[in-house]
Amino acid sequence: MLGNKNPTPVALDAQVIINCGAGGGCDGGNPAGVYEYAFKQGIPDSSCEQYVAKDPFPLPIPGFCDDIVQCKDCTWPPCPANETCQDKCWAVDYKPYYAKNYFSVQGADQMKAELAKNGPIACGIEVTPKFENYTTGIYSEFKDWISINHEISVVGYGVDS
Repeated sequence: MLGNKNPTPVALDAQVIINCGAGGGCDGGNPAGVYEYAFKQGIPDSSCEQYVAKDPFPLPIPGFCDDIVQCKDCTWPPCPANETCQDKCWAVDYKPYYAKNYFSVQGADQMKAELAKNGPIACGIEVTPKFENYTTGIYSEFKDWISINHEISVVGYGVDS
């Protein structure tokens, strides 16, 4: 469950999560690490770092993140492709948005109770070929071993006319 100390709806900066090693990178990750980072450090809005869908090099040290990779401004003109141009950029102040809390729930009963009490929850699932071919109705699949590879938002349960 992810709550926000600053309830204004804003887009949070996904590239900062990658830049700071807060739960993984472009090849996958652990959403719980993102929630922990949002709880402890806060995440700036999406105007701070342009999403480039690339892991930084060198890879970040978890728990240590320079100010410039969290929020920066750069001089004109834009940096050419495949160059970093960090010498033309500087760190800027930003407002961090925090998760009010985060915790784990498991099973249908706990999920329903949490949805009723606090609203949407994040949920890890395994996207399988059967899931990819799903079209309508209630999706159901049993597996002996689950390998979570996708994060979704659960917004409700039951039947809605």
